[in-house]
Amino acid sequence: MADELKPEGSPEPASKAPEEAKAAPPKPVAAKPAAPKAPPPPKPPAVMMSTPWEGDLPSRVKDTFGDGILESLTYLGQSFFVVKPEAVHTLIDYLKNEQGFDYLVDVTAVDWPKREARFDVIYVLYSFARNERIRIKTMVKDGEPVRSVVDLHLTADWLEREVFDMFGIEFAGHPALKRILMPDEWTGYPLRKDYGILQMDNRWVQENLGVESGQ
Repeated sequence: MADELKPEGSPEPASKAPEEAKAAPPKPVAAKPAAPKAPPPPKPPAVMMSTPWEGDLPSRVKDTFGDGILESLTYLGQSFFVVKPEAVHTLIDYLKNEQGFDYLVDVTAVDWPKREARFDVIYVLYSFARNERIRIKTMVKDGEPVRSVVDLHLTADWLEREVFDMFGIEFAGHPALKRILMPDEWTGYPLRKDYGILQMDNRWVQENLGVESGQ
C-alpha cells in the first residue's frame, strides 16, 4: 500500500550500507626504522702460534750452545732460534762456518716499549747449499749494545747502520756506526713506537731547508 501512495519521481531511500562499509579501517602507521646496530668490537690480533722446532740442526745448536739458546721454534715453515744477546755472534759464526748459512739476508728490529728488554733484534740467514732460511732473535734493553757481526758478514755493515738509525740500537765493534737514512744531525729514531709521525725534527728542517715545518 505504501508503494502505491508514493508520489511519482520521489527518490528511493538510501539503502543501508553493509557493516564493514560504514567506516574505512585506519591506515597502518609506518614503523620507524630501527636504529643501526653498533659495529662489533674489533677482533684482537691473531697470536702467533709457534711450535717447537725439532730436527738435526736445532739439536746440534742446542748441544753446542747449551743455555745460550732459549728456544727453537717454527711458525708456518719459518724456523728461528731465540737466543741470549751474548750468544748471537758465536751462533752466527757457527751457522756460517759449520752449517752453511753463508748469507746474511737482513738485520731488523721490533720495538716493545712496555717490555723490560725493549727490542727484538732479528737476523735472517740463508744457506744456498741447503736452500733454507732461518732466523735468530735476541732481546735487548734500551741502551744495551749487541756485538756487531760485520766481521762475519759484510752485508751487516749497512743493515746494522739502518737498525741503529731507525731504533737507536748500538752494535759494538761496528767499524762506522752512523746514520744511513736520516741526516747525521737528526734527532730521535723514527721507528721507535714512542716516536710519533708528527714528531718531525722541525729544528733540522728549519735550519737546512729554510721552511717552518716538515709536515
